[in-house]
Amino acid sequence: MMKVFLTGSTGFVGKQILHDLLENNYQVKCILRQGSEQKIAHYKDVEIVHGDITDPSSLPGKLAGCDTIINLVGIIREFPGKGITFEKLHYEGTANLVRAAREQGVRRFIQMSALGARPDGKTPYQQTKSRAEECVRNAGLDYTIFRPSIIFGPGDKFVNLFAGMLKTQQFVPVIGNGRYQMQPVAVENVSMGFVKSIEQEDAVGKTFDVGGPEKIEFNRIIDIIGDVLCVPPHKLHIPVFLMSLAAEMLDWLPAFPVTKEQIIMLLEGNTCDEKPFFEHFSIKPICFKTGISRYLIL
Repeated sequence: MMKVFLTGSTGFVGKQILHDLLENNYQVKCILRQGSEQKIAHYKDVEIVHGDITDPSSLPGKLAGCDTIINLVGIIREFPGKGITFEKLHYEGTANLVRAAREQGVRRFIQMSALGARPDGKTPYQQTKSRAEECVRNAGLDYTIFRPSIIFGPGDKFVNLFAGMLKTQQFVPVIGNGRYQMQPVAVENVSMGFVKSIEQEDAVGKTFDVGGPEKIEFNRIIDIIGDVLCVPPHKLHIPVFLMSLAAEMLDWLPAFPVTKEQIIMLLEGNTCDEKPFFEHFSIKPICFKTGISRYLIL
């Protein structure tokens, strides 16, 4: 039975991938910071080791007995005062894990990146995700890289944010004209790609863009959430310069819903050709409205 070393197992996507790995009879070893165990305590068959991929001294020996690494660690927002930066988590964390894989003899490495990751990206988020990809590609390992668009599913921080607004106030702030497109993809679809890729030889050395089956304007996304909740949404369009200014001033507040960098990425859109991913792994795509109807209830 193959054993998978999983990082980021307590996160939104990580919980789904952990569930699907166990369902498909993989043994799983999760690396967690001390004190996080209760988040996955209901899984009795999971081996837990303590460590932190941003601390290389915590990794020796931890990958022992594993055949594959799935690295999901990532953040969408920095808090430099707490030492939480894109550079540290995306790039340095990946580099530490790659080094540990090579030293401890784990050949298979599956990396979570992001759609829009590129060396000349407009934000440090995109740039550090891209550098992490390069690190994985150049390591001499049997790698596969996935680049998802915005991911939706139970417990997501995207659909649930807007659903919460609609339930309480019926209006949703929209940055600019709301015409920028996204390609939301179901967490179940993303997870199945990771799980199926573990033993697929023809997935080695490949990078997959992962989007849902529909390219949807942001305005329409809000409308669909409203349809599912039976709440007609009132969209409050806020000029880009005003929202950017507010985000810059209030960036340090964790409660402020968006950062200036997130606004930049939102406005450039987030779409791809999703067919190679779904065809390669024989996955049936879940449409946005169908998917959110399963977990959004008033």
